[in-house]
Amino acid sequence: MANLKELRDERLRKLDQLKGLGVNPYPAKTNRTNYIKDIIEDFDKFVDKEVSLVGRIVNIRKFGKLAFVVIKDESSKIQLFMEKSQIEEIDVSKDSSKLGFDQINLLDSGDFIEANGLIGKTKTGEISLNVKCFRILSKSLRPLPTVHDGFTNKEERLRRRYVDINVNEDVKERFKRRSLFWQSTREFLNKEGFIEINVPVLEHTTGGADANPFVTHMDALDQDFYLRISHELPLKRLIGAGYEKVFDIGPRFRNENYSDEHLPEHVAMESYAAYQSYEEGIDFYERMMKYVASKTWDKLQFEVGKFKINLDKPWPKVKYADILKEKFKVDVFNPDLNNLKAILKDNGVKLDGEISIERALDNVWKLIRRESEGPFWLILEPLSISPLAKKDPGDPRLTQRFHPVFAGTEMGNGYSELNDPIDQLNRFLEQQKLREAGDVEAQMLDIDFVEMLEYGMPPTCGWGYSERFFWALEGVTAREGVPFPNLRYEIDEVTKSIYPDLFK
Repeated sequence: MANLKELRDERLRKLDQLKGLGVNPYPAKTNRTNYIKDIIEDFDKFVDKEVSLVGRIVNIRKFGKLAFVVIKDESSKIQLFMEKSQIEEIDVSKDSSKLGFDQINLLDSGDFIEANGLIGKTKTGEISLNVKCFRILSKSLRPLPTVHDGFTNKEERLRRRYVDINVNEDVKERFKRRSLFWQSTREFLNKEGFIEINVPVLEHTTGGADANPFVTHMDALDQDFYLRISHELPLKRLIGAGYEKVFDIGPRFRNENYSDEHLPEHVAMESYAAYQSYEEGIDFYERMMKYVASKTWDKLQFEVGKFKINLDKPWPKVKYADILKEKFKVDVFNPDLNNLKAILKDNGVKLDGEISIERALDNVWKLIRRESEGPFWLILEPLSISPLAKKDPGDPRLTQRFHPVFAGTEMGNGYSELNDPIDQLNRFLEQQKLREAGDVEAQMLDIDFVEMLEYGMPPTCGWGYSERFFWALEGVTAREGVPFPNLRYEIDEVTKSIYPDLFK
């Protein structure tokens, strides 16, 4: 801690010295002409050409009248070759951010600079910018750790992700892939004629999933609102409004515990297509998941923990009732709660609060799921655990619901949407009874949604997946898979020592 404070104090001294010379260490304007990557990849085009590059200093070496400074921008790194005789002489007090060779000692690793000069190679063959003039763009007060320092402490990495991304290239590339993951999702749906319509995050009544919601208060209306747990019900209202293919990508919030595959706040996509059948939906979303995986990682075969996943084949369909019967001899049509509890206890699963048959049944399935390599489609789930799905014509005890399963988890959720308002109301009432009995994850009665169904909604197939799909194929936990995971708020001791008046 003391060492960091001393280093910061030394940088503050340099900052004061720069200001004393009349230099503005934080100018607003920059004059970049090219990205560094362009120079490196097309050197012959740029050799002996004058360019202006910007970036963060990652290394400085000074030897008398020579200096070698390595900078990096988002695209790559390059060496700046600085020779005193070649650097233009300036009166720094008359140019608010330009520096001369004698001010190099006031720079540190982590500072941002702009350098202008000719592209060439050193005697050792390294592509370099032969600097004619340079400016400071931002003075850093805390030193970044280097790769060699091993910035590996998990807590530190997650709390200071901006440092983690700077130091660990694999983390930086991961979030580029995360962006590509959602871009390719959007691209696929747009090509298929879907319209992206953003729906509210704040809802009077939240639904579309079995989850405990966050609650907030809107002062303007003096009413409590829920942060959405799903995009589902507003998007289906849009189907009722006359749109035939809609989707939304954005955050949803579930007030539950953290796990390696779940975060209380995460990004998800949901889409709804009128007149698309259950069977057509399975084929459509299998194509989409393969498309997104191929676009994001340029492959369809993955090693995820102990699993070897090959997405590049037809995914078989497995009936929910069959797999529970096979694995645990559970009859999903006549389940025994005590038997389900015994299965969970024998497998080390402890559930808090009131345990309904539906909740116990779902957790027994999860025992099977976590050992499933896949990929396969889990289909025809019981009516009791699918309050928004349409009954299967072949067996009204089941619903036309489907999940893709691989690498030990469910990678999405889809079904033929229930559009019978009377049936929907009755199912909401059943869910309401579960809530009143203590199941905080049971769905709420949304009478406005029932009213929409009374106006009429066409046959519709709905589908959604979250970034859990990305985390799994990326091979990381949920917290590692997002840039800034929610953590318990803390102020570290170094910061307290730097700002003692703020933390008395």
